[in-house]
Amino acid sequence: MNEPFLSLPIAKGIPEKRARFLFRVRSEKSHPDDEQLAATQSHGVLSQKRYMEMTGNKVVAALAGTDNFNHVEQDDFVISLRTFEGGIERATESGCISPAYTVLAPLRGVEPGFFHYLLKSKVFISHLQTTVTGIRDGKSVKFENFANIVLPHPGLETQRRIADFLDRETARIDLLIEKKQQLLALLEEKVRSDIHGLFQSLDAETWRIRHLGKVKNGAGFPVDLQGDPSNEIPFFKVKNLAANGLDQRIAASDDTITKETARTLGASVFPAGTIVFAKIGAALLLGRFSMLGTEGCIDNNLAAFVVNKRLVDPDYLLLCLERFDMQLMVQPGAVPSLSTEKFINRSVPLPSLEGQRGLVELIRREVQRNGRIVQRTQVSIDRLKEYRSALITAAVTGQIDVASHSRSGATELKLDALQEEMDA
Repeated sequence: MNEPFLSLPIAKGIPEKRARFLFRVRSEKSHPDDEQLAATQSHGVLSQKRYMEMTGNKVVAALAGTDNFNHVEQDDFVISLRTFEGGIERATESGCISPAYTVLAPLRGVEPGFFHYLLKSKVFISHLQTTVTGIRDGKSVKFENFANIVLPHPGLETQRRIADFLDRETARIDLLIEKKQQLLALLEEKVRSDIHGLFQSLDAETWRIRHLGKVKNGAGFPVDLQGDPSNEIPFFKVKNLAANGLDQRIAASDDTITKETARTLGASVFPAGTIVFAKIGAALLLGRFSMLGTEGCIDNNLAAFVVNKRLVDPDYLLLCLERFDMQLMVQPGAVPSLSTEKFINRSVPLPSLEGQRGLVELIRREVQRNGRIVQRTQVSIDRLKEYRSALITAAVTGQIDVASHSRSGATELKLDALQEEMDA
């Protein structure tokens, strides 16, 4: 059965054409000298080697060889497993790619720079998603889903003019976003430095962790008990550590059990104020410490530190623990796991309870002050990203004339207005 035609909201007078008359499927097997490519949402389609150099991320190469892979030419486009959420990626170099991907070769009248923006635009992605019913994470979009979408198809010269315009304007916006992201990193580093300075200024004897409370383990949590939020005791897992740091409490969970089930499992019910953290795997090395905001149980990938509140303020101890390098507390082995002995024998400075609470309050004020700046900056970044997306959509669908837009300085005016709005 033929797929129905679906048209993007193209401005009146802009030529248009179905995608099947702009691209064909390249059914060409890999060449002997082809480098293996990676299809990424952030960098398009490029060699795995270059992607790893640019990002530091590792990519698994095909161990069985690439004889059955598809050949890709520079400026081809690739439908990947993430196309339904990130658009169709342009290849910046030739090579080969897994047969799980569909390679699209542009036909005459296609300027790759223009379609690079169009096929990753928000408006295109939203229309592509409507052509696929029941799509789930990891399912590839088929060529037929794409082929009958009606796309804007101005003349080649106009396509190039729009691509050049978007190259300039998005580069300007991206530079602003990058500067604001650098500010966020500096603010984060400033908070760390200020906290370090406050701890360094303490004139107090040190105590080993073993004397300030008890380390306890979590319990096994059978799969058939998971996913029920209706019982009385929350059961926390590693994913719940996303709420971590000063004044961030974990209290709600999609997983709960009854007190009777807790007894059956041998699961300790820990009081509010207990500090919990990962004790195995990569999560351990992240050094995330969270505090229970309510009584609850933890699974066996977590450890709990039940604080002796007569000696140490839980918030103060949380701040101390966040300064630990957890790599120094790992047992030898293929999978990182906590050495409880190393952990409990680490020392922390211990002023009086009053002194602890005073330092916590100083740090709280510093965190809150920086937090307000961080929040404004993040809102500004989000607004810039929204404007970038809207500008691309307007340009590729013909809703703005890029020549007059450039002459009027509309982008500068919009960016100035966004900045003034954030400064107000």
